[in-house]
Amino acid sequence: MSDPIYLLSAIIFLPALGAIFLSFFSKEAEEGMRVYTLIVTVVTFVLTLFLLRDFDPAVGEMQMQVNRTWIGAWNINYQLGIDGISMPLVLLTSFISVLAMLASWSIKKQVKGYLILFLLLETGMLGVFMALDFFLFYVFWEVMLLPMYFLIGVWGGPRREYAAIKFFLYTLFGGVLMFIAMLMFYFGSAAGGDASTFDILRLQEIGQGKIAGIEFDGTMQLIAFWLLFVGFAIKVPTIPFHTWLPDAHVEAPTPISMILAGVLLKMGGYGILRIAFPICPEGAQVAAYALVLIGAGSIIYGAFAAMAQTDFKRLVAYSSVSHMGYVILGIAVWKITDGTTIGKDYWNMGINGAMFQMIGHGVSSAGMFFMVGVIYDRVHHRDLNKFGGLMALMPLYGGLAAGIFFAGLGLPGLCGFPGEVFTVLSAWNFSPLIAIIAAAGVILTAGYILWAIQRVYLGPEYKGPHAEEITPMNGREISVAVTLLVFAIVLGVYPESIFGLMRSSTTLLVDNLSATAQSSVEAVTQLIK
Repeated sequence: MSDPIYLLSAIIFLPALGAIFLSFFSKEAEEGMRVYTLIVTVVTFVLTLFLLRDFDPAVGEMQMQVNRTWIGAWNINYQLGIDGISMPLVLLTSFISVLAMLASWSIKKQVKGYLILFLLLETGMLGVFMALDFFLFYVFWEVMLLPMYFLIGVWGGPRREYAAIKFFLYTLFGGVLMFIAMLMFYFGSAAGGDASTFDILRLQEIGQGKIAGIEFDGTMQLIAFWLLFVGFAIKVPTIPFHTWLPDAHVEAPTPISMILAGVLLKMGGYGILRIAFPICPEGAQVAAYALVLIGAGSIIYGAFAAMAQTDFKRLVAYSSVSHMGYVILGIAVWKITDGTTIGKDYWNMGINGAMFQMIGHGVSSAGMFFMVGVIYDRVHHRDLNKFGGLMALMPLYGGLAAGIFFAGLGLPGLCGFPGEVFTVLSAWNFSPLIAIIAAAGVILTAGYILWAIQRVYLGPEYKGPHAEEITPMNGREISVAVTLLVFAIVLGVYPESIFGLMRSSTTLLVDNLSATAQSSVEAVTQLIK
């Protein structure tokens, strides 16, 4: 195999390079800029398919690693790699970026600036999922922040400045906490003749006690874990760190809402699996009991909050809070009793369920936000009480929307079902009560989704504003909606397409952390006391 540095670097930086060339386009060539940006995102997606071709799902360890010195004085490297945890998320990112770009034809003002920021955002997202140097990870994490801030603040709705500032401050606060933990690991990783390092894989080995003479003690792990968890939980987001999300979603333009829900929220779950748990296993063991409560609480709170909304987009936004609660729950069902990991296979099921939930929610939530945007572009409002009868006026739109919303509901055979059911099953081993609470979230989700469908697509004839503007979907809109629905069905009918990619890596992660748990239970017990 040729040096993977070229393929991995091309996937990350092609969008940024495309943004540089885009700056030379004339402002008047709006259609040309849109087509050019779409081509860049499509080529990036094709490159991720080449990456998938070279990826071996039977290998749990990191593959196609790249390690080049970047800032030698502080042992900071340009270090990349891919495994079964990151591979599905890289594919999801490039896939959703293509569809969000197709949805971006609705952007009419300052098109050039929008497209440049869009491509820079894609580079930041892809870099997060491939970086294996903590400093590089942090750089990509912050690179993603600025484009999203401007995309919401300039191209958003009436309260866009408020939403953008709120998003920026929350994410920046989480980044500061992550930075503090990163420095703790960096200075704590030096011992004997070993220099300090930002290497995530080496930090994992130190945290898991695999390197003689170096360790992160239990107190440090507990502090660092909570710093990392809060930083990542803001991005997920879970209660009580979720309040930025509804405002950001409501004010963001439709394609940015698709990326925000489809990709950015997954960065929080990925950070917990890649960094927080593997580097701080003792802290994670202590925190697991609190985390399952946070996950279950997010499921129920998000569902009730969604049910109370009258703004169509805000309803979908709160549904993301609920659905991402399953991710936290599945990751956290790590039960330690009497020095052994109880139900390791169930915990493995929970992590696989959480990973699948991230992918499935990435498809269904992007689809739901897109379908809300399609009707908003026509009637210029999102008031659920002013809709009705759209199925008769736009039958194709109504049918596609129903299918995508059913995917978000978690209907068997669609992408929302496997992640939720495996997460709930794994939670039963941890606590039957928690599993029952999580299962109740499925019922509540059906309640607000079906009620929304009834108010928007069924019922009496539409009598809201701009009724004369209600026209059938155009070809571009149909292609986006059909693609998302097809993938929602494929993932629901054949979930092994995702489970097969991730299983070896998640099993390796569970085995490593379980071994660490058995060897460190005394320290964990002391921390709990």
